[in-house]
Amino acid sequence: MLQGNCSAQNPIAADYATNSTYLSGWSAGQNGGYGFGAWSMNGTEATSPIEAAMDRTSPLNPFGVAWALYNPEGTTPGSGCVNPPTGTDISRAGRALPNGGLRPGDTFSTVISNPTDRTFYRGYTLVLSTGSDNIAYGGTGQQVAVGTFEYFTYGKWYTSQGNTTLFDTDTSTNGVRIDITLTSTNTFHALMTPVGSPGLAYSTDGTLENKNLPEQGAVNWVTYQLYNTDSSFYPTLAPCGPERTDFYIKSMSVSGLTLNIQKVGSNAILTWPAFLSNFTLESTGVLGPSANWQPVSPPPTVVGDQNVVTNALTGARQFYRLKL
Repeated sequence: MLQGNCSAQNPIAADYATNSTYLSGWSAGQNGGYGFGAWSMNGTEATSPIEAAMDRTSPLNPFGVAWALYNPEGTTPGSGCVNPPTGTDISRAGRALPNGGLRPGDTFSTVISNPTDRTFYRGYTLVLSTGSDNIAYGGTGQQVAVGTFEYFTYGKWYTSQGNTTLFDTDTSTNGVRIDITLTSTNTFHALMTPVGSPGLAYSTDGTLENKNLPEQGAVNWVTYQLYNTDSSFYPTLAPCGPERTDFYIKSMSVSGLTLNIQKVGSNAILTWPAFLSNFTLESTGVLGPSANWQPVSPPPTVVGDQNVVTNALTGARQFYRLKL
């Protein structure tokens, strides 16, 4: 322990729009960071040659540098202007998640923009799914979707499973951080936090959809989807623009379950997220074939958003783990 404190955690994958891989532009097949598969643009309906790009110049980008997903053939909100040709209005970008998919306790995290210029039938979602490429919203393999869509949300966010309450992110913020944690093989915990207003954070729990699959599939792909917009930074391809409707994606990561431990006197105080109620804290005095893992007593107490256990240290050393 460092000064009596330590944290057992497992960073699994991470990529950021600032990665040097994307300096000359963002396109299918590129792969920055580590752990994720290469980007795919399959399923994008635009027929123009440029479907998505790294945007370092748009004054409408709230992050300064971000992956920008756009469709140059959508419409400008409220203007009646339509960029030809019409009818091709959905852009998609996605990639494979590490290790064949999320495992119980793993968290997928991403920071994305929140549209401030909205009108009917516009919006965007991210979809965690089972499969090998991008899927349509509601398509076979969808496990959970999080998004905002003007057809029924009016600028608020929602999850496709769990509590149906719409979540107001406060459109004046610079974006929304979305964390989706698998709490078991078929359940999840979703947390949506406005970057500029963390006090408005909203969480919900639900069961994975496993849509049209015969058995529970691995959550192994993420798809970002943008509906019905023009481009904010390609005026020659989208003369109706610019508008703050492009989908800006700042970062994405996957992390494993975190167990925090603090030594206070002769006790170890251990904490982990309260929503991971399917996990049991166990301990042993030795590792290896002779390890005898036993549940720690007393059981955890929920304090705020954490499970808390105070365990007396009775030997020269003690090892702890969380087991599903």
